[in-house]
Amino acid sequence: MNVVPAILAGLTACCAAAFFLLGFNWRRENCVWHSSSKKDVRAAAVITALYALVAFAGLGDGRAPESPYVFETRGESFTARLDSPGEVSALMWYAGPTAGACTVEFSEDGETWTGQGGIEQDYKAVLKWNSVEIRPEKTEYIRVTCVSGAPLYLQELAAFGPRGEQLTLKDGGGATDEQQLAASVPSRLNGSYFDEIYHVRTAWEHINGVKPYEITHPPLGKLIISLGIRLFGLVPFGWRFMGTLFGCLMLPVMYLFLKSMFGSSAAATGGTVIFALDFMHFVQTRIATIDTYGTFFVLLMFACMYRYYSLPPDAPVKKTLPPLFLSGLFFGIGAASKWTVIYGGAGLAAVWVLRQIFCLRRRGDKAAYLAATALWSLLFFVLIPAVIYCLAYIPYARAEGVKLFGAEHLRIIWENQKYMLNYHGGLQATHPYQSEWWQWVLDIRPILYFLRYFDDGTRSSFGAWGNPMFWWSGLLSMVCMAFKTARGDRKAAFILCGWLSLLLPWAVISRCAFIYHYFPCTVFLAAAMCYVLCDIHRRSRKLFVPVTAASAGVCAALFVLFYPVLTGAVCPAKLSVLWRWFGGMWPF
Repeated sequence: MNVVPAILAGLTACCAAAFFLLGFNWRRENCVWHSSSKKDVRAAAVITALYALVAFAGLGDGRAPESPYVFETRGESFTARLDSPGEVSALMWYAGPTAGACTVEFSEDGETWTGQGGIEQDYKAVLKWNSVEIRPEKTEYIRVTCVSGAPLYLQELAAFGPRGEQLTLKDGGGATDEQQLAASVPSRLNGSYFDEIYHVRTAWEHINGVKPYEITHPPLGKLIISLGIRLFGLVPFGWRFMGTLFGCLMLPVMYLFLKSMFGSSAAATGGTVIFALDFMHFVQTRIATIDTYGTFFVLLMFACMYRYYSLPPDAPVKKTLPPLFLSGLFFGIGAASKWTVIYGGAGLAAVWVLRQIFCLRRRGDKAAYLAATALWSLLFFVLIPAVIYCLAYIPYARAEGVKLFGAEHLRIIWENQKYMLNYHGGLQATHPYQSEWWQWVLDIRPILYFLRYFDDGTRSSFGAWGNPMFWWSGLLSMVCMAFKTARGDRKAAFILCGWLSLLLPWAVISRCAFIYHYFPCTVFLAAAMCYVLCDIHRRSRKLFVPVTAASAGVCAALFVLFYPVLTGAVCPAKLSVLWRWFGGMWPF
């Protein structure tokens, strides 16, 4: 390992260990609900506003080719013309949201044509700039012919000369009407990357009533992505907008959640700031995939469950219903976004059981209370989520032209569940950046989303993994939660149940997995850290502020250090020595 990253990793580990040693204790705390004040609302709003300024900056281009040439049939073609005859050395095209293939031919007189291969617009090429290699060709006309199934969307075609200069194309209909948007260098700012090629395409298909291409996850996450596309267009900023917005909204929810658990505005502020500075939270919410929505609703469903969990044991059943209903509602919305939220449902169930055990020891109306609670819980956590889940499949009925929730629509929903189960259960694919669950916990195997080298010695790269100060301190804090749970601490048990329910299923799942699957668990890392901070505060108020500030400060310093590889900023390649921790397992 290079000495620089080794020193950085060692110092971070020491900071995390110091946090643990200062905060570890055996004390149990009562499980109560703390309300928030106007001061808390203001603090949460300030944190969220500052984060939003950073998160929305450089999110993606607000303009991209949106007026396509649509090949309606196989064999259809269009002919574009240069302003004047010239030598074409490169062609680039911005692929639309559908896959297919075209041939490309050149002519100087519009009658005699020569071909040089063509455009392969496969599923990996959609919604980004692509290039095709050609030998230099003196030409005035370029003819593009669809040789695959239709409709095929070609958003824009651009030609470049031998010195890299863009040549003006016209007369190609929608394929040549936005020439000013041509990008000679494809990047994450002007096109899709990673799983955006699936989810953004499917979001567009839902908007247009087209049978979806990606059906390996429930529809709701893609429907949320489609809202940003409706607002801003089929452009990078548009398809990433909703995820970033939800990433911002996580922060006030996190603040109020932590304040309700611990009653300390300072601890809630520190925990929320640390969560905001997490690399996973920042990167994952700025990419148009569905994991953000699952994590957001995991946070909400557990926040509402905590309200229920912390009610007095003799509280009337009627008073317990609002938080139970909201927890079930958010569970249903989350499950309709991504199945991994269902793992968290096991955590909700464990917490529910713990509360019943706690209450039944202290109530006289045991049978009546338990029967009523169980029946209402079946409604809130089974029936209502099932209805929400089925409602998310309305776009499937539109695309197939069948009656909503008729027999055919219900069959489509059922078949999709079987397909998803078989797909995920039998997935044998491998990936160079796949990882195991224990590697997520230790934060030692990031996933690389984007990498491009440039001729001037610079590079652009970014990926997703955790802020090591946060993840390592959070993991050690979870050890505290385990000890406290063993001593009967209900609050620590709540945190531990949430974390384990979202992590342990991955220990027995054999399919290819990635570190972003750990994203929902970070909600509970933040809660565990907050608990430790509150323990420090109870022992020594003088120590609380510097420890909280130091923890957030180390997270902030690491965020600044790694900012170029969190955003894909172009920087000298030699700087990668700072980021390649663990012998290069951090591949930046």
